Amino acid sequence: MESPPAAEQPIRVLIVDDHEMFASSLSVVLEAEQDIIVVGVATSARAGLEMALGTLPDVVLLDQRLPDADGVSVIRPLLDARAGLHVVMVTGSANDQVLVTAIEAGAAGFVDKTRSVGEVVAAVRSAAAGEALISPAMLARLLPRLRRDDRQGTPSLSQRERAVLELLAQGLTNPEIAERLTLSVHTVRNHVANISGKLGAHSKLEVLAIAMRSGLLAGS
Repeated sequence: MESPPAAEQPIRVLIVDDHEMFASSLSVVLEAEQDIIVVGVATSARAGLEMALGTLPDVVLLDQRLPDADGVSVIRPLLDARAGLHVVMVTGSANDQVLVTAIEAGAAGFVDKTRSVGEVVAAVRSAAAGEALISPAMLARLLPRLRRDDRQGTPSLSQRERAVLELLAQGLTNPEIAERLTLSVHTVRNHVANISGKLGAHSKLEVLAIAMRSGLLAGS
């Protein structure tokens, strides 16, 4: 007799935010979702890093400002602590330079604290799926500000990978890229994974940052 298919594992979320009321409320909302589990709530960068090592989250919702560190400075240590982690910056009134630095550090994207509960839940799911959480308008504004480093070698990408990269730079999601290139979403995911591996990136946004530095994007 054939075994029933295994249920998908819930998305494990760690919240790192020193605003306890906001963090607690967000935790309650996320826990109410059947496909999400909150594995911890930390109120400092140090506690967040310790929890990330112990709870193995899939997504970290990281406050921009923490009492013991700038949130952006915690992104890389978090990514180093947990392979496959997606870090989403929870922002208030961050300026463009902060957002650019977060992208270069490997953030998967941003969610504003003023957004609705439903949008935050959707952001967690999108981040877990590997999507970039950034509007095409914001991406178009920030992309030219990413640093160019002529000293870096230019990784070799296939023609198809370059086509996928250009569409990522336009802010398209995997399904949108699949439709544009007449490919399956699975194939697009594989191309994105291959590009990320070649560039040593942790997120789609970091892919774009490294591609910009390396001169792989048209006009960079």
